[in-house]
Amino acid sequence: MVPMLSLWLPVLLAAVLVLVASSVIHMVLGYHADDFAGLPNEEGVMDALRPFGLPPGEYCFPKANSMKQMGEPEFVAKMKKGPVAFLTVLPSGTPNMGGQLLQWFVYSVVVGFFAAYIAGHALGPGADYLAVFRFTGATAFMCYTVAGWQASIWYKRAWSTTLKNTFDGLVYACLTAGAFGWLWPS
Repeated sequence: MVPMLSLWLPVLLAAVLVLVASSVIHMVLGYHADDFAGLPNEEGVMDALRPFGLPPGEYCFPKANSMKQMGEPEFVAKMKKGPVAFLTVLPSGTPNMGGQLLQWFVYSVVVGFFAAYIAGHALGPGADYLAVFRFTGATAFMCYTVAGWQASIWYKRAWSTTLKNTFDGLVYACLTAGAFGWLWPS
């Protein structure tokens, strides 16, 4: 077993590497540019929603308040008439990317912490690079990707987007695993 305190450096390095890699993926490579489709009449939809003053949050419509209501003819008619949607409303104004990047970094530290915890309990000091890579990489991959698959299953996110996010998670997992393999205590 390896104490968690001796793994703080690979946890932080992995988080920095993931932050840099995700920045390159989203700002330079651009393959996520078509993850969201635009609306055919964006201004019209925005003008129609604006008077409701929707606070930031997640919404769905039509929304049933119970399983019983989902079977009622009025609700079924609303579903058939459409549109049926999940809607995420963000705060108005210029996005605060600094706050989001900080949250992403903290999230990456938490992923590194879980990778350190699992590998630290499974392996001892001086463990083989590939053994460290396997344990930390598999843990990081699960953290960065698997929960995201639910969005395609339940909320109809395009599987192409989920597969791109899964590829990103594989990159992040390999960087995390490499940092741990390199800095694993002797």
